[in-house]
Amino acid sequence: MNIDVIGDIHGCLEEFKQLTKKLGYNWDSGLPLHSGDRLLGFVGDLTDRGPASVKVIEVVHDLWERQLAYYAPGNHCNKLYRWFLGNKVQVSHGLETTVAELEELSNRDFNRVKKKFMTLYEQSPLYHVLDEGHLIISHAGIREKDIGTYTSKVKTFVLYGDITGEKHPDGSPVRRDWAKHYKGEPWIIYGHTPVKDVRIIHHTANIDTGAVFGGQLTAYRYPEHEIVSVDSSMPYVAEKFRAI
Repeated sequence: MNIDVIGDIHGCLEEFKQLTKKLGYNWDSGLPLHSGDRLLGFVGDLTDRGPASVKVIEVVHDLWERQLAYYAPGNHCNKLYRWFLGNKVQVSHGLETTVAELEELSNRDFNRVKKKFMTLYEQSPLYHVLDEGHLIISHAGIREKDIGTYTSKVKTFVLYGDITGEKHPDGSPVRRDWAKHYKGEPWIIYGHTPVKDVRIIHHTANIDTGAVFGGQLTAYRYPEHEIVSVDSSMPYVAEKFRAI
C-alpha cells in the first residue's frame, strides 16, 4: 500500500493544494490525483478555523467517493456532524467559521455540502486498519489493546485523545502521553494535538503540525516513512503548540 497521510487541515485549502502538489499530485481535474498508485489519507479535522472548510469537505468527499482516499473523523468533524443533525452544540472553538461559510451558501449548495459531509462521516470507520494491520490512521491515536474494537470509550479516545478530565487555563483538555507507552508493531499515524515538529515515537507519528495556527501542513508517506511539509500562510499562534 502506497499512501500519503495528511494531518489536520482545518480549512487550510491552499496549504492542502501546495502539499499535495509537492507530493506529486495533479489538480488539473479539480482533485489531487497521482499518476502512480498512491492514495491519500486524512486524520480528520478537515474543517474549522481556516478559510475554506467547505471546499476541503468537497474535495475529500469526492476523493473518497472515487475510492482514492481514506478518511478518519476527528473531534471537529464529529461536532460538525452533530450540528448538521440539529443537535445542540456550541458554535465555538472554530465551528463558527465553518458555520459562517455554510450560511453564505444557497439552500441548494448548503444541502449538497451537507449531504457530502454526512455521507463521508457516516460511511467512514472511526479509524482505519490498513496494510494487513501494519498501518492505523486514527485522529487522536489509539491504544494497542483497543485496535479492532469500537466501544464508546474507544471512540472518546480516538476523537479526543487520552483525556484526564482536567482542563488547561484556556479550557482545552489535559491529555496523557499515550504514545510514550505504546509498544505495538502497527504504525499509528494521528494528529489532533498541534506539535511544532512531527513527533515520532514507538511506531507512532503525530503529524498535526498546526497548519491553521501558522505552523505547517504535513504528510506522512507510507511505506517510505518519509515526512513532507509545507509552511502555513496563517498567523503563528505560539500558545497553541502545547507540549503533550
